[in-house]
Amino acid sequence: MYDSIKDKMEEECGVFGIFSNENTDVARYTYYGLYALQHRGQESAGIAVSNGESINMHKNLGLFTEAFTERDLEKLKGNIAIGHVRYSTSGDTRIENAQPLVSSTKLGNIAISHNGNLVNADIMKEILEDSGYVFHTTSDSEIIMSLIARGAKRGIIKAIHGAVQAVRGSFALVISTKDQLIGVRDPNGIRPLCIGKLNNDYILCSESCAIDAIGGELIRDVNPGEIVIISREGIKSIIYSEKTICETCAFEYIYFARPDSVIDGINVHLARVRAGEMLFKQSPVEADVVIGVPDSGISSAVGYAKASGIPYDIGFVKNKYVGRTFISPSQEMREKAVSVKLNPLKPNVEGKRVILIDDSIVRGTTSKYLVESLRRAGATEVHFRVASPVVKYPCYFGIDTPYRKDLIGANNSLEEIREAISVDSIDYLSIDNLLESLSDGNKGFCLGCLNGIYPVSTPIEKGEDL
Repeated sequence: MYDSIKDKMEEECGVFGIFSNENTDVARYTYYGLYALQHRGQESAGIAVSNGESINMHKNLGLFTEAFTERDLEKLKGNIAIGHVRYSTSGDTRIENAQPLVSSTKLGNIAISHNGNLVNADIMKEILEDSGYVFHTTSDSEIIMSLIARGAKRGIIKAIHGAVQAVRGSFALVISTKDQLIGVRDPNGIRPLCIGKLNNDYILCSESCAIDAIGGELIRDVNPGEIVIISREGIKSIIYSEKTICETCAFEYIYFARPDSVIDGINVHLARVRAGEMLFKQSPVEADVVIGVPDSGISSAVGYAKASGIPYDIGFVKNKYVGRTFISPSQEMREKAVSVKLNPLKPNVEGKRVILIDDSIVRGTTSKYLVESLRRAGATEVHFRVASPVVKYPCYFGIDTPYRKDLIGANNSLEEIREAISVDSIDYLSIDNLLESLSDGNKGFCLGCLNGIYPVSTPIEKGEDL
């Protein structure tokens, strides 16, 4: 039975790297950078540090605060560090699959952190096994690592170039050699990766909020199909794929990224506010208060309230301590589980017509319980507005989405969804209005889970008819 308190698309992973030209405590800065990216993965965490001769690593299961102690950080000394927080979209939750991965090559040790998912992982794994490679993890990140290691005799950059040419899918890579920090983004730019600077040190990471967290400055995003090499000589760029079109995952803006991040020139918070404004223009309704589902529905609720003139107020109090280790409720407690995490603020909804804004609906179980809790708190009407289009298809690029049979939007009409979650009215943001809210006039987006059109050809789900 599916756990109702996790009725969301699950995060992918977060990567971070820093190259120091000074005497920076790179392990500690990586710790705090990844702490800012904890929302992208809560299953495991790790840091690998190069001292110019060897790469030392510590990784463990759990949140960063569980995986690292002060003593662990003190053992990691050097001038290059890369780190990773993981949510397993591919591979089991076990320490072997935690990243970074470290491998010995003809050029010495290299370490790699990967965010994304390969759609040709099975065939590449079979080819490598046929040639004698023995896999030690069930993560497709090891495929990239093994391809790099096999080509290392040609030099690290040519090895990386050859590896990323062989794989298909989404990847944002941060790689450490003994003396270089390297970042790679897939040719479609599906997963984000950006460059920052802290004094004379350079940073590579999944979101700009991690650069802000350590007091750095965002320089730019890594371009689709680009390899960025950072060394004592400075920073240089190689474009390894000529046919690139930036198609960042739209759900980075809808749900995954922190609102204080800027991805490919688009401020996440402002994009969500614009989505709320577009949602009102598309689907107005008379009501007394607008509320948002914490956390990613709040910015869109602010936008809806701003455009409509209807007051915004806090609708739910979030328990900040319900996280990865929360014990799933028993069957008889399942319907009460949402109130453990989100509880209505009764004075703000009692006797009122409520517009409830959420970023998305996946299965619909949480939405149903939230609506029921608002009615118990005294809301006279509940109108649901969703700040994204209907999720109808699975994702193959690093997001843990259910099969189509489990997606409420793939199998039900709008009226059937309205009845299923017991609201007075419901509407989703249209794809055109989503694109309008994200528009900077200069890029595209991956909308595969929304319209079934993917930037990279994908396998058919096992046992599923797309």
